[in-house]
Amino acid sequence: MEINLLCDEETWLCSPVTPVRHHATKLCSFENYSCGGSFFTTKEDSEQALAIYLEKEISFIPAANYVEHLRSKNLTTARFRATQWLFRTRSRLNLSFETAFLAVNYLDRVLSMNQCNGWKEDWMVELLSVACFSVASKFSETCTPTLHEIQMEDLGHSFQSSTIQGMELALLEALGWCLGSTTAYSCTELLLWSIDSLKPQLHEECITQVTKFLVAAVSDSRFLEFRPSVVAASALCCSLDELLPSKSDAHLSSITRLLNQAQKDDLVKCHRVMEAQKYGPLHNLIHYYDCPPSPTTVLQKQPIDIYECHVDFCFLKTGTAGPNS
Repeated sequence: MEINLLCDEETWLCSPVTPVRHHATKLCSFENYSCGGSFFTTKEDSEQALAIYLEKEISFIPAANYVEHLRSKNLTTARFRATQWLFRTRSRLNLSFETAFLAVNYLDRVLSMNQCNGWKEDWMVELLSVACFSVASKFSETCTPTLHEIQMEDLGHSFQSSTIQGMELALLEALGWCLGSTTAYSCTELLLWSIDSLKPQLHEECITQVTKFLVAAVSDSRFLEFRPSVVAASALCCSLDELLPSKSDAHLSSITRLLNQAQKDDLVKCHRVMEAQKYGPLHNLIHYYDCPPSPTTVLQKQPIDIYECHVDFCFLKTGTAGPNS
């Protein structure tokens, strides 16, 4: 089946009403591996999949020195606002968490490019965020929202469909059409399979806890220093420490035995940061995103229209989106 990655608003607006999406908390593994781990029949299968993941993930991380790039270009706050908007929009549209994590990955890979030196206006990051969310939803969802639905809340600007489509195409070209990113979220299910002692009734509770940690981490630029697998392993360790503190050492051994020494060293550092974050304001962001809009959010000021003639996508036409592209 051929999928058009550019939005066709007229077709979508004329199509039947899409069903309510019930998979907002469903944890999906990457590429051909099915959700919930049901694809794997043996532990060896899951370990092989994890090995493939660990080899593949380096191709989908932002370019080197990304955190310093954010600071030098005064983009740290803009990225934080963008990630907040992406997860708020995911909750409002009842889409999967994987869609939001993919969108953040696309955003980070594009922002990390050396060519992207001209982010002078807030609307530019907003436009990129809308395009990232739209492309991510088309990649991972069966029922995709319209561009109008995506832009309904929490943006300071509104964009014509043709403008967003132009940014989508520039985004796809900049990413080399490599959209099946490995994220910390998609890695978690594979890591869960490495734990023999985890009882089935704790599986869903563990996933809920892990998602809580990952949602908090994705908005914190400190975690950009670590690979997605390291962040996922850290979130899993923190979750199991809370659920089964008496078995924390055994769980840590199960999780880390497939990691190399450098990744294990990074896990110690990442785990320390994540543990400290538990007492900060970001830890309960997942509950904030799931709350209904407040009256001040609903009655926000009228968005400023940005028309196609104001947008030049040349800065996204060339360059690389990651170290191995």
